[in-house]
Amino acid sequence: MKKIYSISYCITLLFLITACNHSSAQKPENWTKDQLVEPADLANKIRVDKDVPVLISVGPGAIIPNSIDIGSVNEDANMRKFKEKLNQLPKSSNIVIYCGCCPFARCPNVRPAIAYLKSQQFTDYHLLNIPNNIKTDWISKGYPVAD
Repeated sequence: MKKIYSISYCITLLFLITACNHSSAQKPENWTKDQLVEPADLANKIRVDKDVPVLISVGPGAIIPNSIDIGSVNEDANMRKFKEKLNQLPKSSNIVIYCGCCPFARCPNVRPAIAYLKSQQFTDYHLLNIPNNIKTDWISKGYPVAD
């Protein structure tokens, strides 16, 4: 009887470990609500060309005008480019990062970018609030796009 209990315990434990490892949930958000920049606000700054932050695309394409195209920072080479670019900026720079490849819940790029900004003690960094994707939350609303 003990042997059956041990085997079923091991099977249950193995199942739980496997389920946790294959969970599609992304890590929790590492930004605050106050760090989110609304697309309409950023679009307005771009249109009037006033108080435009340093815009960095940490995803697969720089759609927003004058943004720096780093590429997907979940790739080592692009994360190195991101770090190199940030090393050229003062820690007090007003920085807005964005990706837009997919919903925030599944985005592989914004969390590592935010984590790096935080670890390097940047003081004025933000995330463009693109909860769905760049097409839905920026392009389809008629906000400025790069040529």
